Amino acid sequence: MYLIAIAWLYVALMMSVAEATNTTGTVLGAIVTFVLYGLLPVALLMYILGTPGRRRRLKAAEQQEHEAAIAARAAAVATPVSDEPDERGEAPAGAVAPVRKEP
Repeated sequence: MYLIAIAWLYVALMMSVAEATNTTGTVLGAIVTFVLYGLLPVALLMYILGTPGRRRRLKAAEQQEHEAAIAARAAAVATPVSDEPDERGEAPAGAVAPVRKEP
């Protein structure tokens, strides 16, 4: 894929050189020739041909994030919750005081 792009850029460069060195050609015409016949088509082609790879990398990243979220959720569920006080003698964080009506 890159070989074709490099070859086409070489052809466009040679067209630009021919444009610049021609007796009726100009350097501005050579620049326009290189950009319009070389850079823009190659950039568009590389973008289109790179789409499957970008899509694959995006799906792999999403899959990795999904697996990390599942692992984090499983680790949170596997953490034992106890009603016993911890080493400092404080009540566990999960204890909630009963709610009563005001008299």
